Amino acid sequence: MNKKISNFLFQNMVVFLFIILCVLATYFSKQPLTFVVSELFTRIARNSFIVLSLIIPVIAGMGLNFGIVIGAMAAQLAIFLTTYWGFTGISGFLFTVALATPFAVFFGFLVGKLFNYMKGNEMIGGLVLGYFADGIYQLVFLFIFGGVIKMNNSTLMIPTGIGVKNTIDLKDTVKYALDTVPMLTIVELGFYLTLIILACSVIFKLAKKQPVDWKSSAIKAIAAVTIYGLTFIKPVEQFLSADRLLLLWAVELGCLGTALWQAFGFIKWKLRAQKDGEDSGPNSFVPMKALVNLALAAMIYGLTYVPAIYNILIVVRLPVMTYLCIGALCIFNNILMKTRLGQNMRTVGQSRTVANAAGIDVDKTRIIAMIFSTVLASWGQLIFLQNVGTISTYGAHTQVGQFAIAALLVGGASVQKATNKQALLGIVLFHTLFIVSPLAGKELFGDPVIGEYFRVFVSYGVIALALAMHAWKKPEKPKAETAAPREEKPKAA
Repeated sequence: MNKKISNFLFQNMVVFLFIILCVLATYFSKQPLTFVVSELFTRIARNSFIVLSLIIPVIAGMGLNFGIVIGAMAAQLAIFLTTYWGFTGISGFLFTVALATPFAVFFGFLVGKLFNYMKGNEMIGGLVLGYFADGIYQLVFLFIFGGVIKMNNSTLMIPTGIGVKNTIDLKDTVKYALDTVPMLTIVELGFYLTLIILACSVIFKLAKKQPVDWKSSAIKAIAAVTIYGLTFIKPVEQFLSADRLLLLWAVELGCLGTALWQAFGFIKWKLRAQKDGEDSGPNSFVPMKALVNLALAAMIYGLTYVPAIYNILIVVRLPVMTYLCIGALCIFNNILMKTRLGQNMRTVGQSRTVANAAGIDVDKTRIIAMIFSTVLASWGQLIFLQNVGTISTYGAHTQVGQFAIAALLVGGASVQKATNKQALLGIVLFHTLFIVSPLAGKELFGDPVIGEYFRVFVSYGVIALALAMHAWKKPEKPKAETAAPREEKPKAA
């Protein structure tokens, strides 16, 4: 037991260190929790998507992908072009996503091909490659735009007409385009997508002459129609017309959803037990686990009546569509790992020798993993930029990889293992410290610059610590034993 505890503490020493630092810095900053939590949820919405894009290369054995900065460049190239062409709103944002995706796929393919020539050194290769790509990026934005490709736009180009301005304002184009999608629109899109997916599934099975579960399909269609029909009730419509959800309502809806889900599982379990005459199996309902989930939901709901917690919950408003995109990426990462491609990535990450022996195309799998990461990083950068509302043309992408990797490592991830939970925990801890450290430095030393220095030290230090721990825990290869000389037998006469 002592060994297990010591191993647990050793494996999570970075997490515990940052929890202590966050608590101390929040205390010494003397800032109200309403401010800290509100700012934290804003940063979670901005940064989560791009941090989650790091998970796939880690699982595929390519380490920490410093090359996501190239995905960020693809996003900034796309958003500059759509801003120049005058696309606005959510349609303009979606067009920007569609434009950035082929750029990111192409860049990801090139990065993956290059990484296949430097197996084992992907992290340093990605770091150097990011600097090289930044040089090409600056050539494009400083000379090619305006110098080679003529562009006439005084708000984007510098007065000489050659080169793009240092800062681009997105206020009249795609600022808050994703954050301000109303919940009513989200429900409508979900309804139509559900019907389309159900229809395509039925048509596909009929074309393949496979059995169709008409009862299940009908139940899903009726449930979708019922939920959509509720939106025509006036109070429900007024509630869903907002684009942001109060954190208090999110907690209450989460608790209610947990209770309904457990009740649905209980009813399904009972019906199956009556039909099959058994109540056990690998996918069966576990009453004790359900009771624990209900107890936790009830406890969380009860905490909303605590005045200090209630005051925080009524201040924070969540951009619903942005958080749904983050949740969708978490689900995508989990589903991908259950597919054949995901299992191939995991096998390649554990041992390329075993993967080759199993008939897996290692190089192709690594390239696909890098394409996924680069495309997701470009989307994450677009989410970040639409939330910030401005682009620092020559600086917005420079520290993307550093901060995202630092946040991932703070959550307990390593060079060889990363999960959604570790990524989200790391975002919370890392950005909490980013919020309060300058304020704590000002209160303690009278100079907020000290807090800024501490933030930079932390972002680099946690990466160095993680790499040092990786080298420390890396198992040594067994030394070849020297064979003892065999005693020669006398030759027979």
